[in-house]
Amino acid sequence: MIAPSAGLLCLIVDDSRTVRRIARTILEDAGLRVVETSDGAEGLEACRRHRPDYVLLDWNMPRMNGIECLKAIRLEFGADQPRVILCTTENDPEHIVAAMEAGAQEFIMKPFDADILLGKIAGATATAPAPAPA
Repeated sequence: MIAPSAGLLCLIVDDSRTVRRIARTILEDAGLRVVETSDGAEGLEACRRHRPDYVLLDWNMPRMNGIECLKAIRLEFGADQPRVILCTTENDPEHIVAAMEAGAQEFIMKPFDADILLGKIAGATATAPAPAPA
């Protein structure tokens, strides 16, 4: 598995404290910096404030769900940054298609382990275009 570059920032947006704690541990152990929020509205504000490289975004949350947050992120920041991994317990094809159409680079099922999460981070990195030359 390709390890994400150390020092990159991942925003975890999930209303479950347990999921945030597990994801934080996995990501920090892999060398990423982490910021957490508990709903989509807070997540969008954290994107504005922190400009994360990655967002691990839960689908089902209060105030603003993951799809609404993802659409707002794409509208405000564009199609490629930050790289978004939508996270849910829903595994039907309609959810996966909706996530990708809304602009997610990856889709992950709960529960996940370190190999799965870091694999999805690597996959999101691989789907992002190379930066423009300076």
